[in-house]
Amino acid sequence: MWKPPERIKYDPSPGKWPTAKVAQGSNLFASIQVGSIELRQRTWIPAMVPWRATEDGFVTDEVLEWYERFARGKPGAIVVEATGIRDIPSGPLLRIGHDRFIPGLKELVSTVKSASEGETKIFVQCIDFLMMKRRPDPTKFFQRFLHITEEHRKKLGEEFSSDEEIRNHLQTLDPEALDKLLTERELEDLNFGARERVNDVDSQHIRDLPVVLPNLFADAACRAKEAGMDGVELHYAHAYTMASFLSALNTRSDGYGGSLEGRVRLPLEVISNVREKVGEGFVLGCRFLSEECITGGSSLKDAVYFGVEFAKAGLDFISISRGGKFDDAKQPKIGEAAYPYTGPSGYECMPSNISDKFGPFGRNIEPTKRIRSAIRAAGYETPIVVTGGIHGFELAEKLLNDGSGDIIGAARQSMADPDWFRKMLLGRGGEIRLCTYSNYCEGLDQKHKVVTCKLWDKEGLGEPNVKMVNEGKRRATAPDWTE
Repeated sequence: MWKPPERIKYDPSPGKWPTAKVAQGSNLFASIQVGSIELRQRTWIPAMVPWRATEDGFVTDEVLEWYERFARGKPGAIVVEATGIRDIPSGPLLRIGHDRFIPGLKELVSTVKSASEGETKIFVQCIDFLMMKRRPDPTKFFQRFLHITEEHRKKLGEEFSSDEEIRNHLQTLDPEALDKLLTERELEDLNFGARERVNDVDSQHIRDLPVVLPNLFADAACRAKEAGMDGVELHYAHAYTMASFLSALNTRSDGYGGSLEGRVRLPLEVISNVREKVGEGFVLGCRFLSEECITGGSSLKDAVYFGVEFAKAGLDFISISRGGKFDDAKQPKIGEAAYPYTGPSGYECMPSNISDKFGPFGRNIEPTKRIRSAIRAAGYETPIVVTGGIHGFELAEKLLNDGSGDIIGAARQSMADPDWFRKMLLGRGGEIRLCTYSNYCEGLDQKHKVVTCKLWDKEGLGEPNVKMVNEGKRRATAPDWTE
């Protein structure tokens, strides 16, 4: 992953932990209404992809154990990992694109409810993503993938008459020569792997996304409701389809791009269609970006506009993230796919303990506060989930008190210690295992390996009944904690 040039090392700084009395009287552990349901506390575990589903997208015992371990810490809410809304192969990621996935998701809901003794609400994050291929071997790219055009012939002249001769010639050229002969998109396909964009309206299926996606999301939400989920979080963030419609780089000219109104049109149509299908009593929220953090990308000003529009559309909560785009990702190795968290925008999404003068903690707080303030000024009380390096009670309570957010989300810290909210509530903060923000977990995710935390995945490996991940060198979940 990219790191800022300053390379200043930071250690976690949680501040003073509360006594049980202070915690129990705090805003963090006060209830909050989210749509039709009440969270018993304002603690929230955002969606994380642990790579534990089957290759066909089904819930496994490993998935159940992963979420059960978080649920035993009794947070206010858990958001299940990004779950695909299409019935297409997508590797070991959960899917919700067909009714056959409902039984497994029902079991997941039951597991979380049982482990948390009914105290934790469970939402599922629904995602759509477009096709992305691995970086090709250059020979394969020129011989099989590159479409030879008249523009290639024009640039090369009369020397090469057949497509085969052109392909053979191109693969002998150095990068400087190829820069002059290939288009920007062709060079990207060669150097990073082909990736569809919402602007590719020459392709029928891309042109039809505004027709197809509202029903796909609505059907997925109906399955989530049937499975017993408390609600759905629409994934409008990072490098994926819906975020790409919101992006300032969306130049579609069919009414679904260009202006702010055009870019937000499809996300609003999805919200409307989902709400119509699931009814008013089912919680519906979204996660979107405060800033894309890429050249030419959407700004905080754009996000303020989107946030108000989402609140106006009747969402029950809004969760704010940041960055995480393909546009500035690191070049992958041949045979590997680009990963949208390896460039500067990816760093903004998951900043590490090697950082700049600002540091890795709270980079998204002020943008979130700005979005929330605009929503409140427009007359809406939509709860806002603030996230990003929050790992202590004092900061969490301050953010709730000063209007930066209404709910505190913590992903990496919750992975480091699934009981940390519980320990705070009981006045046992000194026992919390603090995330070091080394991004060990992110490195596993990047390689599509089962995600664990370095602070506990080697602990107690010889103990009876410790479940191991597939290579047998790491434990699958955090050690138990006794209240």
